[in-house]
Amino acid sequence: MIKRIVVTAAALAMAASSCAFAQAAKPCEELKSEIAQKIEANGVKSYSLEIVEKEKDAQGKVVGTCDGGTKKIVYSKTSGNQNQQEAANNKPSAQENKQ
Repeated sequence: MIKRIVVTAAALAMAASSCAFAQAAKPCEELKSEIAQKIEANGVKSYSLEIVEKEKDAQGKVVGTCDGGTKKIVYSKTSGNQNQQEAANNKPSAQENKQ
């Protein structure tokens, strides 16, 4: 019985480490997009995801690592108003669309 528990725990540990490696090897924008889809599927509308260097301190919760573990993705809640302002700031201007 104990042997079975130890084997199961070892298998879970190996699976978790391989999943962590697979997540870390992804390009940051791809992983950020996947995380955003999951957050929005849970009904969250006011949030931000920021890609930062691994060593940099950032406010929020680290929800993923990317680019081979050199960067991290940080989640933070925002007010609905702040989220709308960020979306407006990221929207290309009419002049940029003409180019």
